[in-house]
Amino acid sequence: MKNSRLTAFEIIYGVLNNDDYSNLSLDSAFDKNNSSDNAFISKLVLGVIERRLTLDYILKPYLNSRPKPKVRILLYMGVYQLYFMDKVPSNAAVNESVELAKTVGCGYYTKLINAVLHKVDSNRIDIEKIDDLSARYSCPESLIKMWQKHYGEDNTLKILGEINNIAPVYAVPNSLFVDEEELLYELMDEKAECEITSEVVKINSHINIKKSRAFKNGLFHIQDLSSFNCALALGAKEGETVIDVCSAPGGKAFTVAERMNNSGEVFALDLNNSRVELIKEGAERLGIDIIKAAVNDAGVYNPDLPKADRVLCDVPCSGFGIIRRKPEIRYKSLDDIKGLYGIQYNILKTSAEYLKRGGRLVYSTCTLNKNENERIAERFVNEDKRFKLTEMKTVFPSENGDGFFYAVMEKIDD
Repeated sequence: MKNSRLTAFEIIYGVLNNDDYSNLSLDSAFDKNNSSDNAFISKLVLGVIERRLTLDYILKPYLNSRPKPKVRILLYMGVYQLYFMDKVPSNAAVNESVELAKTVGCGYYTKLINAVLHKVDSNRIDIEKIDDLSARYSCPESLIKMWQKHYGEDNTLKILGEINNIAPVYAVPNSLFVDEEELLYELMDEKAECEITSEVVKINSHINIKKSRAFKNGLFHIQDLSSFNCALALGAKEGETVIDVCSAPGGKAFTVAERMNNSGEVFALDLNNSRVELIKEGAERLGIDIIKAAVNDAGVYNPDLPKADRVLCDVPCSGFGIIRRKPEIRYKSLDDIKGLYGIQYNILKTSAEYLKRGGRLVYSTCTLNKNENERIAERFVNEDKRFKLTEMKTVFPSENGDGFFYAVMEKIDD
């Protein structure tokens, strides 16, 4: 798997040193290679990024100084294979790391890499017994402290217990054609291991979603359970007008349109044209024709849009609820995300202007940060007396979905 390790090295280097996105880099690599080793590459890449702080903790006793970026990544890859990839023999993890060092221009450091990895292999520690929560779960101390302050010690430990697990995959049945039991049958017929959870189907085995017969036939779309429940909270009915102001890639809009029995109008809007095209493609595959996908700036009022019965405002956020899907998110600086608060509030205020009297507005994020969640929603209803807050819900990743927040508001006056 020498070539696979080289591919993994290049992706990890890009993520850690050039701020590349792991998911996009992996997709690009897989499109080019179409390799049978893609699962190995994905696990190694995401695992190293995910467990970086744990790997630093393991390596620290054997290093006198912080190694150069390439050497550090080579060590990360070797240690990750030793600790977290049971199918890789220890000698292969060490020897392949040494050989890879020569390939990427770090031949001078092969003795160091060999010696350190052998020491790590000989002096294993129990990660679950590390006292330092940041090192045990590979999560920055600043983020842990914020969660402890916002959600308490018990909920924080539950969050930390999930962030390094594989995120669940849910298939939402296209209710225009099938219900959850019928979709379960279709997927099981394709040899997928599945189970019904709530009104969706949880896929427990690896399948190529895009090549699935049921997917091609428009019988489902992929959407996290938390996001699905947020779409249901909108309560859209047949014949109504709905505006989804930050819609791409369209999962909530699809769920809403299906629940409306493809009757009415759903304006699925996004700032980026290529992402709008994704919505259009998804709606066509699902046989939904009430979705009107278009480019629009959610922060600027658009007088050409109609007044709506329901408005969904799923704003850009820090993403701390989906860390297990995008591991590099955990390393965001809390200071750097403060600029989001004003953007989120402005989008919520702008979105509210599209709503009819008696209509429903849902504000949502896929993060766990009260500054982006409760405090935005509460500030809004305190400042705009036309609205009342009827529900706020925080979902933790231990509850079968991503970390998520939504607030439901009703417009009681013009």
